[in-house]
Amino acid sequence: MTDHDDDTDTTTDHGHGTDTTTDHGHGTEQRVGADSHEDHTVTPYDVAGDVDYDRVREQFGAAALTDADVDSFPEPVHQLLRRRVFYAGRDVRRFTEAAAAGDRVSVVTGVGPSGPMHLGHVLVFYFARYLQREAGAHVYIPLSDDEKLFGGDLSPRERRQYTRSNLRNLLGVGFDPERTRILVDTVDAEAVYPHAARFAGELTTDAVESAYGRQDRPGRLFYPAVQTTHLLLPQLVDGPHPTLVPVAVDQDPHVRVSRDVAGKDRYDVTKPAALLSKFLPRLDGGGGKMSSSDHDSPESATASGTDTASPTASDDSARSVAASDDGTAPPIYLDDDRETVERKFQRHAYSGGKSSVEAHRREGGNPAVDVAYRFLHAFFEPDDEEIERIAEQYRDGSLLSGELKQRAADAVATFLERHRERRPDDDVPVAEAVDPYRLRADERARLRNDL
Repeated sequence: MTDHDDDTDTTTDHGHGTDTTTDHGHGTEQRVGADSHEDHTVTPYDVAGDVDYDRVREQFGAAALTDADVDSFPEPVHQLLRRRVFYAGRDVRRFTEAAAAGDRVSVVTGVGPSGPMHLGHVLVFYFARYLQREAGAHVYIPLSDDEKLFGGDLSPRERRQYTRSNLRNLLGVGFDPERTRILVDTVDAEAVYPHAARFAGELTTDAVESAYGRQDRPGRLFYPAVQTTHLLLPQLVDGPHPTLVPVAVDQDPHVRVSRDVAGKDRYDVTKPAALLSKFLPRLDGGGGKMSSSDHDSPESATASGTDTASPTASDDSARSVAASDDGTAPPIYLDDDRETVERKFQRHAYSGGKSSVEAHRREGGNPAVDVAYRFLHAFFEPDDEEIERIAEQYRDGSLLSGELKQRAADAVATFLERHRERRPDDDVPVAEAVDPYRLRADERARLRNDL
C-alpha cells in the first residue's frame, strides 16, 4: 500500500471478532469517513498529531485484535502481532483458518515510492515474509508510482529514481521469487489499468471523499480504483481465495473501498481481510509517523537534482542526522550506516529517563514513552523475556537512558546491515534483479484485456 459509506466497507464477522461492522449481503456497506479530529488527522495522505488509535479504529469500523486472533497465526507468532503493533483487523480469522488448512492464501502490501525507504516503510514487508515462510502465502507487492504523479508530489525523474531504489530494498527483504509478484503501476499498466477502469465505475466522488477526505486533484479521485485493483490482484490472477492486507492504519480507506467493490455480485472475488498497525514512532516521540518527506538524504538530493557533485562523507552524515526545518527528527533510512544510526538515536531519540544519572538510578525511567525502548519492543528485540527484562531494568534505574539508546541503535544497525547484504549489488541492473519476481506470461494473460 502506498505511503494505506454507501461505498466503503464496515462489515462484521460475528464469529471471530475481527470485523465490527455489518455487511448486508453483497450490497453497499455503511459509510465510514476519514478520521480528522482536533487532536490528530489520519488519512492516506496526511497523518498529524498524537494519534488516538482506539478512536481511529472505531471511526474506521475495524475490530480490536483479540488474543484468539493473534494465536491463530502460525507459530512462532510474529512480535508485531504479539506486541499489538498490529492492533486491529477485518476478517482476520478467515485468512488464518485457510492458511492452517493448507489452502491457498495471499498477502498484498505495497509502497508508494515517494522517497528513500526508511524503517517505517520496511517492517511490514518483513511481516509479509513471515507469512510467506510460515503460512505459505503468496505475496503481491504493488509499487504505486503513478499515485505520486497523480498527487503532484514528484517529478517523473524523481519517481523513477525512487522506484528503482525502492525495488532494490524490497529485494533485500528476502522473499521467495516463486511466491512473490512485484508490480510497478506505470510498467505493468496492461495488467492493472483495465481492472482499475472497471472498478472506477463503481465509485463516486462523494464516496471517495467520504473515505479519503476532500481531493483537489482528479488523479487522486481515480486512484482508489487502482488501489482496489492492487488489493484484489491475487484473486484476479488465481481466482477467489483469502487475501490479507497488512498496512498501517492510515491506509485503511484503501481496504474499505476495495471491500465494498469486492462485495458486489458481479465480481468473482472475496473481500480482502486486513491487519491494521500502529506507526513506528518518530525518534523525537512527537505525533504523526516517521516520514522522509521533510528530510534530506543523499539519495533524495540526487533525485531532486540538487548539486551533490562531490559530497564528502561528513557532508552526507551531517545532513542525514540533522532535524528538519520544523524541528522534527530525521527518519532512519535503510542506507544509514552504523555510525549514523547511533548518532540519530543519541541526538534525537526521546528519553523516558530522568535528567541526571543520580535521579535515574534513584527513581528509574519510563519505558512506555522511551523511543529507544519502543523500537525494541515493536520489532527489534523479538525475545519476550528479554524485552521485559530491559523494561524492568529501566524502571528500577539499573539501565541508563544512554545505554538503552545504544542497545536500540545496535539492534537497528545490525538489522540494516543484514538487509543491505541481501540487496542486489549496485552493478546489477534493477530490471534484471527484479525479473524473477514479475508476473509470468500466463498470469499477465489472465489480467490483460484483448480485442
